[in-house]
Amino acid sequence: MHIIKLSAINSTNDFLKELVAQQVVSNFTIVVAESQHSGKGQMGSVWVSEVGKNLTFSILIKDLIVDVKQLYTLNIVISLAIISVLEQYKIPSVRIKWPNDIMSGNHKIGGILIENSFKSDGEVFSIVGIGLNINQMHFENLPNASSLKLKTGQDYHLEEILQELCLSIKQFILKMNFQTESIWNLYHQKLFKIGVPMAFEDKNGMKFMGIIQQVSPQGLLNILLENDTVVQFGLKEVKMLY
Repeated sequence: MHIIKLSAINSTNDFLKELVAQQVVSNFTIVVAESQHSGKGQMGSVWVSEVGKNLTFSILIKDLIVDVKQLYTLNIVISLAIISVLEQYKIPSVRIKWPNDIMSGNHKIGGILIENSFKSDGEVFSIVGIGLNINQMHFENLPNASSLKLKTGQDYHLEEILQELCLSIKQFILKMNFQTESIWNLYHQKLFKIGVPMAFEDKNGMKFMGIIQQVSPQGLLNILLENDTVVQFGLKEVKMLY
């Protein structure tokens, strides 16, 4: 894996996309920055990170996806790879909150943003952006945010965790095309609040009770309602109230 280290940049995802547009970039190339001025989250949200305290990096993944139906499976393997490393560090109660948050208990400690590009020859390449809160202690106006240090009281070595995350991601990706069923089963085992009655809010601000059943192959969240019907929700169509 080729790693490009930067001190400060607008967005590691944008930097890697521009690099791919300008030259041939090897698979699993990684861009990591100490600081991002315009870090991006899902659906245009902003990822805020204290300089030098956390991990913010992007990985190029290509020559992998042969069917657009696999796009959400890529999200799953990235999530599971991160969870696997965090469990090795004994971070408590790590789970994947649909669609792209990494949780410890009820606190968000990380996020994933995958941007896919489709070429005319059928090739699909993905820029996987990852933000993981490591040693940051204060999160202004973010009551649900936390970090590894806040959870355990320990300091962590960023470079060591980066190397372990990248190795784990590569190992999980290699399983993607021939262990799909077991990957999905593990994902549902690690899904935040699955099978638990809880409150939700839809895009119109209406609150309702429901139980997460599963995530569909297309990445839609299936929720069992009080009237025993199951409704599917897409990105930004529903919010968990916890």
